[in-house]
Amino acid sequence: MKTNLKSKLWMGLAAVIACLSLQINRAEAQETPIQETTLKQGEKAPEFTLMDQNGKSFNLAKYIGKKKVVIFFYPKDESPVCTKEACAFRDAYAKYNNANAVVVGINNGTVASHKAFATKDHLPFTLLSDPDNKVLNSYGVKEQSFGEMKVSGRETFVIGLDGNVAYSFRDFMKGDEHSNQVLSYLNAH
Repeated sequence: MKTNLKSKLWMGLAAVIACLSLQINRAEAQETPIQETTLKQGEKAPEFTLMDQNGKSFNLAKYIGKKKVVIFFYPKDESPVCTKEACAFRDAYAKYNNANAVVVGINNGTVASHKAFATKDHLPFTLLSDPDNKVLNSYGVKEQSFGEMKVSGRETFVIGLDGNVAYSFRDFMKGDEHSNQVLSYLNAH
C-alpha cells in the first residue's frame, strides 16, 4: 500500500514539473512578437532563417524576387494528416517547379525528425525546424486545441516574388487539400 502511494506521489510530482516546464517554454516562446492575426494577402512576409533537414541554413530572403515560396506550417512529422499533406506536396512537386515555386514545410520538430520524415516518405522539398515556433508565431498561425492538448496550427502561405503574401489557406483536418488549393491559386495566377 505504501509503495503504491509513493508511486502515485512521484507520478503527481512529475506531472507538476512537466506542466511548469511547459508554461516556462510557452513564456519563453512568447518573447518573440506574435502576429495577432494570420497574415493577409498583400502583407509583407516575415523573413527568417531556419535549419533544414540536412542541417543547412535556409534563408527566405534568398528566394524573394527569384521564386514564389510555398510555406506550409504543419503540426508533427509522420502524424497521419501531416503525412497526407506532405505527400500531396510531394506528388505535385513537378507542378510547383513548373510554377517557379519552391515548397517549404515548417514545424517545431528537430532536424533529425525532419530528416527521418523526408527519407521515409521520399519528400523532395525542404523541411525546416522552428523549435520555439518563432516563425509560426510571426506568421500568425494559431494553435489548435483538443481538450487540454494544444498543437501547432496548419496553414499554407504563398509568398510572391515581391515578398508579400499572395495567398493563404487554412484547414486543420484536410492536410492533403492544402496542395490542391495552392496549385489552383498558382495555375490561376
